[in-house]
Amino acid sequence: QLQASGGGLVQAGGSLRLSCAASGRTVSSYALGWFRQAPGKEREFVAALSWSGGSTDYADSVKGRFTISRDIAKNTVYLQMNSLKPEDTAVYYCASRAGSYPYTEADEYDYWGQGTEVTVSS
Repeated sequence: QLQASGGGLVQAGGSLRLSCAASGRTVSSYALGWFRQAPGKEREFVAALSWSGGSTDYADSVKGRFTISRDIAKNTVYLQMNSLKPEDTAVYYCASRAGSYPYTEADEYDYWGQGTEVTVSS
């Protein structure tokens, strides 16, 4: 099970850190990803981390502002979001899958958390 948290309302330019606590799977053994879905839009890739933790990938829209990381001891994956923009407003989902790479396609993941809502006001 993946339990996402940390969403909320923040002003443009602010920061949030999303957490995704895993149970039943260890974050050190799976590829991990963050996706988001804005109202009326399709789910889109945000960030991904390889199972080794050595490789990451980011959507162009968040590069330089968002950072994906994990804490193996806490079995949790994080998404640090800085310099937030109104267009970052969405429900954010964490996902995991077996495999080596930082996968970027939603249909490559087989395990999803329930989502946490982020609203960025202008």
